[in-house]
Amino acid sequence: MDAYTSFAAVYDLFMDNIPYEEWCAYLTSLLKERGVGDGLVLDLGCGTGSLTELLAAEGYDMIGVDNAADMLEMAAEKKLASGRDILYLLQDMRELELYGTVTAVVSICDSINYILDYGDLVQVFSLVNNYLDPGGVFIFDLNTEYKYREILGESTIAENREEGSFIWENYFDEETGINEYDLTLFIRGENKQDSLFQRFEETHYQRAYSVEEIKKALEEAGLAFETCYDAFTREPPRQDSERIYVIAREKGKKQLKFVRNTT
Repeated sequence: MDAYTSFAAVYDLFMDNIPYEEWCAYLTSLLKERGVGDGLVLDLGCGTGSLTELLAAEGYDMIGVDNAADMLEMAAEKKLASGRDILYLLQDMRELELYGTVTAVVSICDSINYILDYGDLVQVFSLVNNYLDPGGVFIFDLNTEYKYREILGESTIAENREEGSFIWENYFDEETGINEYDLTLFIRGENKQDSLFQRFEETHYQRAYSVEEIKKALEEAGLAFETCYDAFTREPPRQDSERIYVIAREKGKKQLKFVRNTT
């Protein structure tokens, strides 16, 4: 999959329903409760940098990592406009490589769900552990199996805007836990007076993980599971939670085994 290629140009347009300011307030409250009021923070799967910018505005020194060059181009434009000192790196999170350790790692907007293989999930968690300061904090969110099965699965989402439109078809495989997004985009040309639209197609895949699978992967990676919440609360996940937040900590380094998934 060419992740977020055509979609990158209109991602912020169609995602303007995401209350990034509220998400940032919740995330920073979780960080501060764990003693992270400042310091170097990695935004893993940063996309177009909307949350990265907000965290930088809160006083964190930010690094953003994403594997989609087109998304990082959008992030770079925001950085230029804001003047904030953010380092963006084009990397696959399964091959994360930083110059040193960070105080905290965050990964929001279901970026971790894009890791389809359990072994790769352990690899990502191991790399996070490797680049965290001693006792450093790792916070990430996940779409739940309930959301894929009951909300997204076998559904079609469509939206029409002046600048473009999309059709988002979802298929959830109960056996594999993988949700397939077939995305069709119609994007107006750069000339806003142009009545012609270009059609693009992308396919994305996300995997649902149970809390027990996440706990097991964190343990295998050397991280200490701390807690998980129903998103934007301090309550434990419910059976009908659509998104959860997981909080873990660095508890010591271990030798990494780099195994690339070739499938």
